[in-house]
Amino acid sequence: MSAVLDLDQIACSGNGVEHDIETPHGVLHVTMRGVPKGNRPVILTYHDIGLNHKSCFNTLFNYEDMQEITQHFAVVHVDAPGQQEGAPPFPSGYRYPTMDELAEMLPSVMTQLKVSSVIGIGVGAGAYILTRFALNNPSLVEGLVLINVDPCAEGWIDWAASKLTGWTSNLVDIVMAHHFSSDELTENQELIQTYRLHIAQDINQDNLALFCGSYQYRRDLEIERPIVGLNEDTVNTLTCPALLVVGDTSPAVEAVVECNSRLNPTKTTLLKMADCGGLPQVVQPGKLAEAFKYFVQGMGYIPYVLLSHLNNESVPSAGMTRLARSRTASSSSITSMDSSRSRNNLNSLLEGSSSSSGALDSQIGPQTMEVSC
Repeated sequence: MSAVLDLDQIACSGNGVEHDIETPHGVLHVTMRGVPKGNRPVILTYHDIGLNHKSCFNTLFNYEDMQEITQHFAVVHVDAPGQQEGAPPFPSGYRYPTMDELAEMLPSVMTQLKVSSVIGIGVGAGAYILTRFALNNPSLVEGLVLINVDPCAEGWIDWAASKLTGWTSNLVDIVMAHHFSSDELTENQELIQTYRLHIAQDINQDNLALFCGSYQYRRDLEIERPIVGLNEDTVNTLTCPALLVVGDTSPAVEAVVECNSRLNPTKTTLLKMADCGGLPQVVQPGKLAEAFKYFVQGMGYIPYVLLSHLNNESVPSAGMTRLARSRTASSSSITSMDSSRSRNNLNSLLEGSSSSSGALDSQIGPQTMEVSC
């Protein structure tokens, strides 16, 4: 399945309420759809460089199956400073927030919007920011879907330059090489042309350069895989469930595998998507929506949802139920059982929907579950 970004559709889609929120590091533009529902978390998204929340996520969130899931949650889309549609240029001498500071802006968003916890979905730079946010504020983050996440400090600009033929200092070329593999850049011309025009024409180039610079000079996340039963409470790593996603031809494959090696194997799933490059949420929104459904179920939020193309597959629960769960040891068995059930569902679903490639490799025990689809 392939999808092409429709800029006209993006401009018209969604009825979210826009907010400009003051934070310790400047104003942040966010768009909220729906209202928080009871004690359920809010889905919070953060986009990658060269994109905004619409061009990064609308293909996924406009997908029918994803809409069936998100009707049970409020959604907050965050635009990095200066990256939203129609953003004015920053004044001369403006210092763009560091990646750490961008993460530190998010608690102010949650406070003003009266959000108590989130399930984060981030891509690239946004995935890094949400991971840093979760490390700093574990009680505010219930789960993370991290697409193309890179936990390392190495700047990608030098890497991108080495991959480009006839290298120039054009910022658009650098960002395109960050998003797409060399094969994608030459083979998927319609998608590539759409994004190239979007990055060049719809994003303020000076503001984009500042965001890119912040991402280039990010710190290493300094996360470390815990040893189960030994240092789980002291090691610096994510404490929430995490779904890592990457296309099998994405430039980010090595980075995502590295991140996976540093996370708690009992709480992490690595999903590699076949026939998919740097933007799985655009090219394979259906598969990502399915994976997200089971990820949310594994956290204890169970929508009675029938995805449009599945064979009467749903969870026997009326409406949306939150299982009795907490971060205390007393409820860990409930959470573990539900997480295991969800992983089995994800395993079966993706094995059944894989038509072109990908053996399903589900590792049991203290190993990270790795799925190819």
